[in-house]
Amino acid sequence: MDKYGILKKYFGYSDFRVGQELLIDSILAGRDVLGIMPTGAGKSICYQVPALLLSGITLVISPLISLMKDQVQALNQAGVHAAYINSSLSESQISKALRLAAAGQYKIIYVAPERLETYEFLRFACQAEIAMLTVDEAHCISQWGQDFRPSYLKIVQFIRKLEKRPILSAFTATATEKVKEDIACVLGLIRPQVLVTGFDRKNLYFAVETPRKKDDYLMRYVQEHRGESGIIYCATRKNVDQVCDRLRAQGIAATKYHAGLGLEERRQNQEDFIYDNCPVMAATNAFGMGIDKSNVRYVIHYNMPQSMENYYQEAGRAGRDGERSECILLYSAQDVVVNRFLIENKEQNPESTWEEIEQIRERDEERLRAMTYYCTTTDCLREYILRYFGEMGSGRCENCLNCAREYEETDITQAAVKIIACIRECRQRYGINVTAGMLAGESRAKLREYGVFNYASYGSLKELRENEIKMMIRQMLAEGLLATSNDKYAILKVSGDADAVLKGERQVILKRVKADAKKTSDVRSSGSGKMRKSDILNSRGLELFERLRALRIEIAREESVPPYIVFSDKTLVDMCVKAPLTKQEMMQVTGVGENKYERFGERFLAAVAEFTAGRREKYYLERRMK
Repeated sequence: MDKYGILKKYFGYSDFRVGQELLIDSILAGRDVLGIMPTGAGKSICYQVPALLLSGITLVISPLISLMKDQVQALNQAGVHAAYINSSLSESQISKALRLAAAGQYKIIYVAPERLETYEFLRFACQAEIAMLTVDEAHCISQWGQDFRPSYLKIVQFIRKLEKRPILSAFTATATEKVKEDIACVLGLIRPQVLVTGFDRKNLYFAVETPRKKDDYLMRYVQEHRGESGIIYCATRKNVDQVCDRLRAQGIAATKYHAGLGLEERRQNQEDFIYDNCPVMAATNAFGMGIDKSNVRYVIHYNMPQSMENYYQEAGRAGRDGERSECILLYSAQDVVVNRFLIENKEQNPESTWEEIEQIRERDEERLRAMTYYCTTTDCLREYILRYFGEMGSGRCENCLNCAREYEETDITQAAVKIIACIRECRQRYGINVTAGMLAGESRAKLREYGVFNYASYGSLKELRENEIKMMIRQMLAEGLLATSNDKYAILKVSGDADAVLKGERQVILKRVKADAKKTSDVRSSGSGKMRKSDILNSRGLELFERLRALRIEIAREESVPPYIVFSDKTLVDMCVKAPLTKQEMMQVTGVGENKYERFGERFLAAVAEFTAGRREKYYLERRMK
């Protein structure tokens, strides 16, 4: 069987997505690979398909138990024999799994990095034929990544102990150029095929909202999206508890997840979310890495994350099935203060030198500033994300809040000249708060302490409010006219084309949302991302979808697996569009492979036949399908 046969038989797809085939072919040719692909782009297919074609075993190094369990369940449901080795298993269970693996029972084994140095696992690995070693969430191996895990360094030591070096494949969803280079270097990839498919996920709608009352906004949003699955990320455990309690008080089936809960409670809450018993999850960033739930329709950040890497990874848990989903960040200035406190009190690797710790702290501060700029920019949000990861977009995506809003433009060149003059006069010694206060002519104690009244620039923009001046400074930072130092003080520096502004050769334009044109929930429906089922199916089609969804839940309970592992929402929608009445027609539905048809196909065919009474009618909106 070739790669196309494997893809259709086990995964139910007829064609590979962008980039998948290149990496698969490279692995099958014996070459190391590094794939940087956004969440939902199909990274797992890139190593699972070749794993089934290679002669030996593929080991997949994965950081979290939940990821392994999800992936192994999905593979076993698809007819692929797979297992996982981690701390959730007893020693006797691990021994049994390794015996079966040695006997050729499993083609794919997921393993936690901590297990690699145990005597029993190392003995198994040295005796078995390890064809490929796959490193998932590969950014965890880089000290410069947002989620460095010292345990990932054990992978390098493990490879050196193997009698024969296997093919190495590494995958991650988010990596800057520095982290990408670090992954390849630390893992020792040999002439790897590197693929960056792009970070743009067109089905995701992005928004930054600044509501005066976050709770009111949140409750209204969740009520408007009843019946949909969503994740609400909070910065602290206290916020998680409060948000979950308020949702439950509103009659929302919500649950919560954070490190302060007991192990069993976390496990049960996670299962309630995955199985759709509680479709809304309030959580800290301890939740979600490796959660393969495909039908999350929205991710709301109650607080601003510490970095764009964290934000994009967490937001990316929405819409893994490719259906239109929403990523909304609720921003307030207090979020910056909380995140700076968390950075200053961050636990550091005990093996790091003082210089390395300082470098990492500076990098964290730099990431925090980039995240803050995202929350305050008036430019296209998608374009900002893409630029951050080194990719250029079209400038306007028409599928984010900023592209949908109406703005008025103001020429602030003269004010910019005074801001530059002020920073230079102060010999670039102050941050944004002191500089804005000085320009506005404020007289608070801190400014008196610094003696700013003696500068000629003091009060040179006293006709403006301090917040307006800060907005102008942030615009100049975004345009590269100003920069900040890489520490917690973020001292303002003059850079870029500042001299061109002073000479009158360059304008500085500030965009502000029109007071009478501020849009929120009505904007979201106008995005150009992929369509939801309500945009594709007509009223009868939606009725059929609910019938099939009920059957999916019934089967999931019988099989003790999450509903999306039976069939994704995307597969159910396609089933409604095609309304199959025969096996041949059912096999044309995306996501229906041979094994899943043998297990569930007849029941879904019967449900379609019962609903349609065997009649060929259209359950979709023709104008939407063109």
